[in-house]
Amino acid sequence: MIRLIDIVKAFVRGISRSKVSLFGAILTTITFPILLISVILDIQGLIHNPYYGFILYLILGPLFIFGLILVFLGLFFFKGKEEVGLFTHEYLKEQFSDPTRFERVRRIIFLAVFLTILNIFIVALVSYSGYHYTESVQFCGQFCHTVMHPEYTAYQNSPHSRVKCVECHIGAGAKWFVKAKISGIKQLFAVAFNTYERPIETPVKGLRPARETCEECHRPELFHGDKLYIKDKFLPDEKNTHVRTVLLMKIGSGGFKGMRAQGIHWHVAPENKIIYKHRDRAREEIYEVDLVKPDGTKIVFKGADWEKYANGDNLTSEAGVRVMDCIDCHNRPTHIYLSPDEALDAKLVTGDIPTSIPYIKRQALEVITKKYDSTEEAKNTIATELRAWYKENYPDLVENNAPLLEQAIKGVQQAFTENCFPEMRIYWNTYKNFLGHRDDSGCFRCHDDEHETEAGETISQDCDLCHVILAEDEAEPEILKAIQGNGNCD
Repeated sequence: MIRLIDIVKAFVRGISRSKVSLFGAILTTITFPILLISVILDIQGLIHNPYYGFILYLILGPLFIFGLILVFLGLFFFKGKEEVGLFTHEYLKEQFSDPTRFERVRRIIFLAVFLTILNIFIVALVSYSGYHYTESVQFCGQFCHTVMHPEYTAYQNSPHSRVKCVECHIGAGAKWFVKAKISGIKQLFAVAFNTYERPIETPVKGLRPARETCEECHRPELFHGDKLYIKDKFLPDEKNTHVRTVLLMKIGSGGFKGMRAQGIHWHVAPENKIIYKHRDRAREEIYEVDLVKPDGTKIVFKGADWEKYANGDNLTSEAGVRVMDCIDCHNRPTHIYLSPDEALDAKLVTGDIPTSIPYIKRQALEVITKKYDSTEEAKNTIATELRAWYKENYPDLVENNAPLLEQAIKGVQQAFTENCFPEMRIYWNTYKNFLGHRDDSGCFRCHDDEHETEAGETISQDCDLCHVILAEDEAEPEILKAIQGNGNCD
């Protein structure tokens, strides 16, 4: 009768006679308990460090699997064959051919099945958890800390901060999965060898959200109506005067469910196919816009420099032809970087920068728009220069209300560090936001009154196409008093 202890001894002897198996056994024995405990801790959500997941799933997991492979390779191919006769195909075939001998191999079968199930369970658990780790926001945003810190910071402050990175950057299906992983491997090598770009270029061609991705949540059939938009602003005067601009945004509809396409979302209506030709990578320089109607007729709007590029002359490899979709306007739906004015206004309106400090908007604007070589230098200079200015011009404030000034300094530093990252060469306005028409970009790429048809029709620059200005930079807009009914805009 073959005893279980005999099987174990034979297995151990076989491993000990093969250096390959012995190394694999040591590797597996060491990693197994660490791996099992670590996976359980991670599943319970007790550890949040992004490097913990990297060590666990991308180092310990592969080491464990590699150890298992070495054990069996060593047993069956690198010596020790005479010690593992109990596990060979010839031995099992001989035993199974005689029903009276089945009892002898029962323990072998039990051990083999147990070890196989255990290893499959561990490998499956590690593989499943490892896959989800590489899909996590922590891995995308925090693992390559310096590289992705700007994008992760902007992501946390965005309207999509509760949407996982992969839900937008990776489309559905195996093709997108493979594309994303290959791109990820290239990025890891770039980080490892310090060859990544500074700043990171916007992925206008790959790993960008497609219209289908956006519409998983933003349903076109529900685009309708107008939206009241209130923009807070603080003037660079002594009192940091709070003014507001009130706009009625013509969000409109995409023309679904029988509704007439109108407003801003007219551009994505099914009956309006807009194709444009651009000559640069950023798609800012658009020299032709084509509107294709449902009956197939085409209206061509030619830019002022159309003849220069129409025949393909003077075009680079970055030029292209594109069907307009959501991302052509919402090009930074998540990774939003504010202008200096907007960043400070956001901190002033929330009280992170106290408005009671004289000239804080003006002085903060001056100090944050300087060029710095590092974040640390920026923070130190911001603090030093603001303290010095207020000590010279408002000594009573420094002496009697120093904590208030320190709170303001902290808020100004945050306005800078949330939008500028000198280590990655990201400064104010490094990334342009096409939502709107800052610096003659965004809407004005096409709506410039210069893209014209042969009949003389132009793509209008009329402000009222997209919004109605109800109040502009007013301290107490009458329209808000009428809407709120209490005469108090704050």
